[in-house]
Amino acid sequence: MDPAYVEICQRVDFCASRRLHQPALSDEENRALYGACNNPNGHGHDFVLEVVVGGPLSERTGIVMDFVRLGELVHERVVRHVDHQHLNLDVDFLSGVNPSSENLVRLFWERLAPAVGAYEGCRLRRMRLYEGRGSYVEFRGETLPPSAT
Repeated sequence: MDPAYVEICQRVDFCASRRLHQPALSDEENRALYGACNNPNGHGHDFVLEVVVGGPLSERTGIVMDFVRLGELVHERVVRHVDHQHLNLDVDFLSGVNPSSENLVRLFWERLAPAVGAYEGCRLRRMRLYEGRGSYVEFRGETLPPSAT
């Protein structure tokens, strides 16, 4: 019997502050584009990161990946670096990056995907980063072809 493909999900919370700002734009353009999120002192969010991993269901163990191990990877690779930090000032891997949720989820993916992929045939399938209750961004590791950029 072929093993079933199953996806598992881990949700983690973290708090962080940031300033959305593009140095190539004027202060007026930044304020118009980002509004309150362009506050020079930053603004905070209670983020929720949702990580979905997929892989074959092991006939031997009955699981795809241990939830505890997935949680450890998410904490080691992402959360411990960003929780209660100012994303523009305190996080090395975000240096020089405008910390929009779109950029954050893409960079979190880059940090987490190799570690997940090393675990018994699993792969990172989707990440969602919630800025609050109603707003989130989603990334599936896809990039646009050069002709679309």
